[in-house]
Amino acid sequence: MPKTKTQGIIFGLIMSYAMAYGMEVYNIAIKMGFNLSAGGFSNMTDIVFWEAFKEALYMGVFVFLFSNLWGNRLGARFMARHCNPETDNPYFCQLMRQAGTVAVMCPTMSMVASILFNLILGGAPIVQLPAIWVGTFLKNFPMAFFWNMFAAAPFTHWLFGKLFPNNH
Repeated sequence: MPKTKTQGIIFGLIMSYAMAYGMEVYNIAIKMGFNLSAGGFSNMTDIVFWEAFKEALYMGVFVFLFSNLWGNRLGARFMARHCNPETDNPYFCQLMRQAGTVAVMCPTMSMVASILFNLILGGAPIVQLPAIWVGTFLKNFPMAFFWNMFAAAPFTHWLFGKLFPNNH
């Protein structure tokens, strides 16, 4: 885990971009017709990964900004409410922090995506924003939760450990 402010920023950037890229792959695949329940693997093409990369470049900035403004703090509060670092397993506490952060960041980033992709770029009327936001949040929450737990966080910890081997 980060021990200095610089390490914290690097850790945050890795995590932000790992989350942004995974969520962009998911959303672009859906937009391009990927549908797992209908045997949609045939619709998954390499272009999904390139388009996701392009969108993740700027969406990662939003993730980093909002996670530092409130996502990480509220995730830490969630953890403090549901685990005791003195007596509970450290891995359980880490999972509680991740879950709390996802519970805050997913609705936040769903709002960002709703405004950016549906209102600004898509031309949807602003009165539709609440419905678009709820739909976006409901679609993204399961993926955000499991992507964070099983891909983005482990990858971030692994890469951070490679960059700063004395911290783990």
